Amino acid sequence: MTSNDAEVAAFLSSRVDACQQKDIDRLMSHYSSDIVYYDAVPPLQFAGPEEVRRNFLRWFDGYDGPIGLETHDLKIATSTDVAFAHMLHLDSGTRKDGLQSAVWVRSTVCCRRSNGKWSITHEHISMPINPENLQAWFPPEL
Repeated sequence: MTSNDAEVAAFLSSRVDACQQKDIDRLMSHYSSDIVYYDAVPPLQFAGPEEVRRNFLRWFDGYDGPIGLETHDLKIATSTDVAFAHMLHLDSGTRKDGLQSAVWVRSTVCCRRSNGKWSITHEHISMPINPENLQAWFPPEL
C-alpha cells in the first residue's frame, strides 16, 4: 500500500465513521463543491453539496439511533492527486418503525487532492439484486 493509498483509506474510514454517527457536517466535509452523487434511490443523481446533504439527511432520518456501516473488500488506486476506490458496505440498524434491517450496497468513490486535502468528487451507490426475483439482495439474518 502506498502512502497515498493509506491516506485515502484513512479518509474513507473517517467518512464511514461520520455516517455511523450521523454527523452531517463532518460527513459533508469529505465532499467537493462540485460533487456528483449517484444513489439507488430517486431521483438517482444528486449534484452539489446541498442536494447531497439533503439525501444524507433523508438516509439518516430513516434510522432510530446510529447506522451500522461495515466496509468490506476495499480496493484503492491512487496517483499523485487522484484516487478511485470501490467497496461493499453492509448498511444496518434499527429503522424508525422498529424493524432491524441490513442490506448490502456497492460503492465507488472518486477523489481529488487539492492543496493537500482529499475530497470526494464523485460517488456511485448501487444495490445488488437477486436475479431470480429482482429484489434487493439481503444478507443472512443478523
